[in-house]
Amino acid sequence: MDNPILRDFPYSFETERLIIRGPLPEDAAPLHQAVLESQSELAPWMPWAVVVPTEEWYRVRVREGQLKFLAREDLWMMLTLKEDGRIIGGSGLHRIDWSIPKFEIGYWARTSHAGRGYITEAVNGITRFAFEQLGARRVEIRCDLKNTRSAAVARRAGYTLEGTFRHDARDHISGGLRDTLIFAQVRAD
Repeated sequence: MDNPILRDFPYSFETERLIIRGPLPEDAAPLHQAVLESQSELAPWMPWAVVVPTEEWYRVRVREGQLKFLAREDLWMMLTLKEDGRIIGGSGLHRIDWSIPKFEIGYWARTSHAGRGYITEAVNGITRFAFEQLGARRVEIRCDLKNTRSAAVARRAGYTLEGTFRHDARDHISGGLRDTLIFAQVRAD
């Protein structure tokens, strides 16, 4: 199967406390609120959180995200609580290379729900999804060397630190050079 758009896999799945799913049009307002609530914690690590766009921008973004998910180009995922459907963060599988296949997991937590293990639970669930549903051979997590909370999630989820890319990017706030940690899980041949 050469064309990824022909790959069939679920738009959502569950973990113990979460429903993890692709974006829907009705996510715009609650997602906007979650990012606004969490902006000060996200901005140092996420360039898209330095200036939070309008709710209208999010209405466009979730629809584009839905299209990219269905086209198998980028698998952006909402992290929602099973108990009430509240968006408590975002994640997904990005930088997809279907020829291997390999993926990169990104993640963030809503400030009011941080520190409760939701992100580690989500990363574990998304990792299983990647290997079991998508046939992944490699899943990566990349984070700034200074982002100790993100690195701790990767370690708790059983990812191996493969190396540090030194001076590989400019910090989006200071403009200084930054280092990136590369964690991975691979499926053996």
